[in-house]
Order: sequence, then structure tokens, then C-alpha cells
Amino acid sequence: MEVLRRSSVFAAEVMEVFDRSPTDKELVSQAKALCRDYINSRLIQAGVSWSKPEYNAPVPGGKLAEVSAILLRLGDELEYIRPNVYRNIARQLNISLHSETVVSDAFLAVAAQIFTAGITWGKVVSLYAVAAGLAVDCVRHAQPAMVHTIVDCLGEFVRKTLVTWLKRRGGWADITKCVVNTDPSLRSHWLIAAVCSFGHFLKAIFFVLLPER
Repeated sequence: MEVLRRSSVFAAEVMEVFDRSPTDKELVSQAKALCRDYINSRLIQAGVSWSKPEYNAPVPGGKLAEVSAILLRLGDELEYIRPNVYRNIARQLNISLHSETVVSDAFLAVAAQIFTAGITWGKVVSLYAVAAGLAVDCVRHAQPAMVHTIVDCLGEFVRKTLVTWLKRRGGWADITKCVVNTDPSLRSHWLIAAVCSFGHFLKAIFFVLLPER
């Protein structure tokens, strides 16, 4: 119960920063909260038993919850377009899930390659889909503690690579602009971004599997 209480307090604090310009630290905290919610959704979707209470608590109501819902919606669309890319991530990367270093290095290598040619919201969603797919693999292979590692790695990647881009757009709430059902051009933009993300992900798999690594 204490863990759940602390998690709820933290989530409320993260949500409050949407009312002003967020700091780097706040953007990273939001990124990790969104990642937990995305992973929790995919674990439920996969029918995987998950006993960590801090991951069972969804993002509460408010702007952060809206961002999380949009992120998941775009993730659904991306994963529908390329269903085999974001499943069985560990097998595609040919990595062991028993080593925190191996999991961290593989995820960060994929993340770096996804954004090689620049940053788009499509690629950000792709990053979350990879994180969730890898987390599902870890839980299925009796390595639930690795989920913490994945969330922390995503947070660190956001801090080093995405924070400046996010700040220019006013924070995570900018992703809501990706969903405007009445504007076909925005939908086309999203689909193009998704395809671009797919291409970079395939390159990332090749990079991770290079012998010299």
C-alpha cells in the first residue's frame, strides 16, 4: 500500500508540471511514467501476469493521462501496421535477458538508431513500442526486474537525446496534435513517420547484431 501511495503522489506531481514549462528533470520523469503505463498496457494485452504494484497503477486523470492515451493509441496504430516488428524483440535482437548490461546496451543501441535521421513523434512512439515489447519478453522469461532497467534506460535516453526537442514543443502534450481525425494530411504524416520508424528499427537490429559488438 505504501508503494502505491508513493506512486500516486509521484504521478500527481508529474501531472502538475503540464501547467508550466517543464524542466529537463520533469520531462524525464514524465517519460518514465508514460513508459510504465505503456508497458503495463502491453503486459495486460499480452495476458502476462505481472505482480509489481508500482506498475499496476495507471497514470491518473489529467493531462498526463491524455498524453498516455494518445501515446497508446498511436502505438496501437503503429503496431497494427508492423505487427511482427514490435513482438519477440529479444529473439529479433538475439540477446539474453539474464544480463542487465546486455538488455541495456541492446535497448540503447536500438534507440540511438531509431533517431539517427532526426526526431519525430512517430519515432518516439516506436521507441515506446520497442520498450514495451522488450518488457513483455522479460516478464515472459521470468526476468521481471529487467522492466525497471528498461524504464530507466528510456528515461536516460530521453534525458540525453529528446529533452531539447521536447522543450521546443512545449513538452509531452504536443503529441496530442498527432491525432486530428478530421485532417487527413496529419494522418498521412503519422503513417509516413511510422514507416520511417520501421526502417530505422530494422537498421537498429542489424547494428545490434554486428559481430564486433
